[in-house]
Amino acid sequence: MTAGRHAVVLGAGIAGLLAARVLSEEFARVTILERDRCEGVQVRRGVQQGRHLHGLLDSGRAVFEELYPGCTAELVRRGATAAEVLVHTRWYVGGARLVPTPTGLTSVIASRPLLEAVLRQRTCQIPNVRMREGITVRGLLGDAETVTGVATVADGRAENITADLVVDATGRGSRIDEWLTDIGAAVPDAERLDVDLGYSSRLYRHRPGQLGGHSSVIVSTGTNGRGGGAVHIEGDRWLVTLAGMLGDHPPADPDEFPRYAATLAAPDIHEIVMDSEPLDDPVPYRFRASVRRHFDRMTAVPAGLLVVGDAQCAFNPLYAQGMTVAALQAAALRACLDGAPATLAARFYAASSDPVAAAWRLAASSDLSHPGVIGPRSLRTRLTNVYVAQVQRAAHHDPVVSRTFMRVAHLVEPPAALTHPVTAGRIMLHGSGFAYTRSTPS
Repeated sequence: MTAGRHAVVLGAGIAGLLAARVLSEEFARVTILERDRCEGVQVRRGVQQGRHLHGLLDSGRAVFEELYPGCTAELVRRGATAAEVLVHTRWYVGGARLVPTPTGLTSVIASRPLLEAVLRQRTCQIPNVRMREGITVRGLLGDAETVTGVATVADGRAENITADLVVDATGRGSRIDEWLTDIGAAVPDAERLDVDLGYSSRLYRHRPGQLGGHSSVIVSTGTNGRGGGAVHIEGDRWLVTLAGMLGDHPPADPDEFPRYAATLAAPDIHEIVMDSEPLDDPVPYRFRASVRRHFDRMTAVPAGLLVVGDAQCAFNPLYAQGMTVAALQAAALRACLDGAPATLAARFYAASSDPVAAAWRLAASSDLSHPGVIGPRSLRTRLTNVYVAQVQRAAHHDPVVSRTFMRVAHLVEPPAALTHPVTAGRIMLHGSGFAYTRSTPS
């Protein structure tokens, strides 16, 4: 740890907490600045998606566990569910269910507020980490070459906070482009993919035996752009989220909610909705576009500033990549801390570009498989989507393909795993319409 150095993290969401945890190993002081008041297991005002389904992919869970040993067990003690993917959970992709098979992947199923509360408590127990709430960041201090802190206001009182490192983890609402412009720094190029996604979520009472005892069911968006999920979370509740793309948003009307659920490609979610006691009214949420800021392509970035999480790359939340990519970024940051402070930003963006790019390609290719999504469809994208459709058809029947597909989706294995000669042969055989006999999944 370098004596006297101070890191300031903007935002106490998942990305900010993970960054603060990593930086506590190198900096003498780490201060987290959060606009909201954080009390217990509550949905924060600044987390618009906080009432909706969140997924933590297994590669992200592994990072959580490395940074916070015993984190999975603690979440389970506090009411979360842990289940092996495809064994105790159901996935419907491409209009049918992936064949159940052991994957070696663990799903930790919990609400966003519980996940955040556990990480926040563990992070704030670190002696050199301090969190200040009710703080609004107005901009950066410094110039185009070096960021030296942040300008803030709290209770109407302005305060400049100096720092050796500032980390923007303010999420999808980040004003980083404006802040960089204000200090004369370049703004990164950005990719944008408009999907106009709408969510509607509702809590239901969970009853023993529902869904055959499985902990969750995910129905990916079908040809009609509709999908959803139902997960067994703390408090013995079902969190049911319905989703629709390109403006076809699920209703917030309690009477219309079941009717929309009935239009999904599989009946499981509708059966839960019809067979359970509702605990609240549906809550809507809208996500207009995925945005990726290419700090990794900039020839010069200001020293003393890092941009992480959704502030750097805001993924379509359908694919549950956000928290996991934030975790992989935190792991990359941890590996970059040795070295000259002046080049930390460049090292970090280079080290974290691979997981960000891999997740972005997976999500963007899936979005572009919907004809109504406007975006560049290169020959590579078109060929990828044809192959992915074959992968999905094979995964409905072939356990080897099903396992590999899910391990790629969880960012545990690279997409190239689906082109391994043995796997590709099974995909060509079972994804091209040939008969493959198997007992009905249970």
